[in-house]
Amino acid sequence: MIRFNVPLNIGHEQNYVLEAIASNRIGGDGDFTKRCCSWMEDRFQAQKAILTTSCSTALDMAAILCEFKLGDEVILPSYTFPTTASSLAKEGVNLVFVDIHPDTMNIDERLIEAAITDKTKAIMVMHYAGVACEMDTIMDIAQRHNLMVIEDAAQAFLANYKGKALGTIGDFGTFSFHETKNYTMGEGGALLIKNPIHNDEADNLKDSGTDRQGFLKGKVSAYSWVRLGSSYMPSELSASYLFGQLEYATQVNERRLQIWNRYYQNLKGLSSVIDLPSVPSTCQHNAHIFFIKTKDEIERKQLIDHLKNHDIQAVFHYIPLHSSKAGRNHGRFHGEDRHTTIESSRILRLPLYYALSDAEVDKVCESIHAFFKK
Repeated sequence: MIRFNVPLNIGHEQNYVLEAIASNRIGGDGDFTKRCCSWMEDRFQAQKAILTTSCSTALDMAAILCEFKLGDEVILPSYTFPTTASSLAKEGVNLVFVDIHPDTMNIDERLIEAAITDKTKAIMVMHYAGVACEMDTIMDIAQRHNLMVIEDAAQAFLANYKGKALGTIGDFGTFSFHETKNYTMGEGGALLIKNPIHNDEADNLKDSGTDRQGFLKGKVSAYSWVRLGSSYMPSELSASYLFGQLEYATQVNERRLQIWNRYYQNLKGLSSVIDLPSVPSTCQHNAHIFFIKTKDEIERKQLIDHLKNHDIQAVFHYIPLHSSKAGRNHGRFHGEDRHTTIESSRILRLPLYYALSDAEVDKVCESIHAFFKK
């Protein structure tokens, strides 16, 4: 069986987990947490990185730090993971969904300005498959309308836009280290903060609403409860597992790109019957997802079944949020849904993980070729 995903295990994670256990310091915010945050700050030239329990909680933190008020609006794509939206809705924000580009599946930046009202406070983008949104245009719109920008870069670790690391361009950026991502700690994530004005509030927020960090830095004589917050920190066991992978991040990224390119070369001969991924020249993606698009939802199901019969797992992806019960309760779709629903019904994701062999990639491609020869 060729599984859709096999979580990354580079082989050195266990050593760091044992080191964390031996330190007798396995709670959050220890040495391995600091190493992971420093690694991200150095690699991405980020002002501040905070390790979190998930990308969802990183998004929660970003939404809280934006200080939204009840009835504020945020513009975002409907084609994204639910917590992209729920992090905003929990702060009393009304969601304004706009359509996507059919080739990249990213928010169509040309539709954002028309959706802005006097209640709009931010733009939330999601870099699908590690391919960047058109960030120059989006940041220009945000600056002209005095809007915050949150990057959901859950899928975009080590991807960039015009040489800038995704997650560092907007006011806040978030990563995911879920077991399905390129680098993993099982469950986990990170928040990147662009403006240091948010640093102290972010520390207080993640430390259960206390000024513990101020106490540790000698700024206050004793720490106390200063705001609403929660414990957003993962354990040192999780952080140590992740750090064992970050040390090999470039190696992993290069191998995933090799797999992605092998898929593309093997399947480009089917361009008359399927659509292949599109990567703009301004983007360096991270090979998080390799997808194809079938004629329609019926053909997609037939192909999934065909691959399953050949011991290959392939899956579809998001159901558009604006068509869901919660999406209807918390937001509205602005403009015409020309692409979001149709394109989401065609997309099919193929197996892609570090341990996937060339022979397995070839088998997947051969099975797809055989399907369309019928």
